[in-house]
Amino acid sequence: MRTSRTPLRTRLIALFAGTAAVGALLAAGTTTAHAADAPLRDLAAAKGKVVGTAVSGGKLNGTYADIASGQFSSVTPDNAMKWGSVEPSRGSYNWAEADQIVAFAQAHNQQVRGHTLVWHSQNPNWLTNGSWTAAQLRTVLQDHITTEVTRYKDKLAAWDVVNEAFNEDGTYRSTIWYDNLGSDYIAQALTTARAADPSAKLYINDYNVEGVNAKSTALYNLVKSLKDRGVPIDGVGLQAHLILGQVPTDIQKNIQRFADLGVDVAITELDIRMQLPYTDAKGAQQKADYKNVASACAAVTRCVSLTVWGFTDSDSWVPDVFSGYGAATPYNESFAPKPAYYGIAEAFGGSGGTTPPPSDGCKAVYSVTSQWNDGFTGQVTINCSGASLSSWKAKWTFGAGQRITQAWNADCTQSGAAVTCSNASWNGTVPNGGSATFGFNASWSGSNPLPSVTLG
Repeated sequence: MRTSRTPLRTRLIALFAGTAAVGALLAAGTTTAHAADAPLRDLAAAKGKVVGTAVSGGKLNGTYADIASGQFSSVTPDNAMKWGSVEPSRGSYNWAEADQIVAFAQAHNQQVRGHTLVWHSQNPNWLTNGSWTAAQLRTVLQDHITTEVTRYKDKLAAWDVVNEAFNEDGTYRSTIWYDNLGSDYIAQALTTARAADPSAKLYINDYNVEGVNAKSTALYNLVKSLKDRGVPIDGVGLQAHLILGQVPTDIQKNIQRFADLGVDVAITELDIRMQLPYTDAKGAQQKADYKNVASACAAVTRCVSLTVWGFTDSDSWVPDVFSGYGAATPYNESFAPKPAYYGIAEAFGGSGGTTPPPSDGCKAVYSVTSQWNDGFTGQVTINCSGASLSSWKAKWTFGAGQRITQAWNADCTQSGAAVTCSNASWNGTVPNGGSATFGFNASWSGSNPLPSVTLG
């Protein structure tokens, strides 16, 4: 359900695609080696499970695409199938990104989880600002679901049909749907989706329903009522946007009680955020938390899948929404697996490990974030994996007469073509698994090749 940031790395690859600069950037900044275990998708399959990740179509290239396809057996479009994305004006549809993700999944033998048909958020203005009678709104709902689900008929494994229907106390959330149609909008949505694609599994999805509480009990009672009425409902999605050290102790019990209703359960949007900075101790706790969630799913036959909401910290929604929090995913910003990755692997029968695999320790990646006729903005990100820093200096030599005119988050000096940038007073410490970033503006003329950066 959450939005995702477009990482710098993806923008750079698009900018420099087809040039030698891409190769240099990838070689300088990518760590993708894993331990000797099979990929997560194979480990999960051996347990009869599907393991997935949310993705954005614009990022499906390079190392991002390699990990998304190699490690995961399912993908969920992070935004591309939401109402505001696919039907920005009534009856006018934009399928480009959604089609791209479906094609990517088909090319890599992956399932697709559709997300989401009916939600209170990320709806187009024409819908939220319209004046509707109940009859008109039912027609709008039916038309949209029928059109979208029919387009992907027999191509998607499951749909999150209704998203976030409840308040924390178990009452129904006030939305355009509930306020105008009552709670039966849920049954209408499910029935319409089943008619459009009888083969896709239909889910109700929500957050803070991972343990037994008022909200999850309301969801439980709704599912029971729908089944008693013969309304098509195949599963419940537990989003699992969790906080470090706060995985509900009764998560397996809760999964099991839904399964006992005769429906499947999916962990649909798992991430586990921590208060920054990242430390080895927090990484160990995060590994244990990821393992606990995956183990709870592995232990219940009808828990069919586990999806992380973006697999890399550079692609996470968390820092944009929760100030001071981040590092919520199984991979760091350099695409290196964190201990959390191995927590999932261990839950699905892999040998796991206490730390990520050996790497080059701390490294710096230089990139150009924007460029104009006579100037550009550059960025350097220092990432540590298997090592840490208490201070740093990044050094490089420009190859085409570029000159730095302004810098931030670092003290930069330039002598001729040689540049040295030292940490500011507040960002010199880079822990194992952490990163530091600084930026600058510079002038250029004729060409702007990417230099190699060393740490001193």
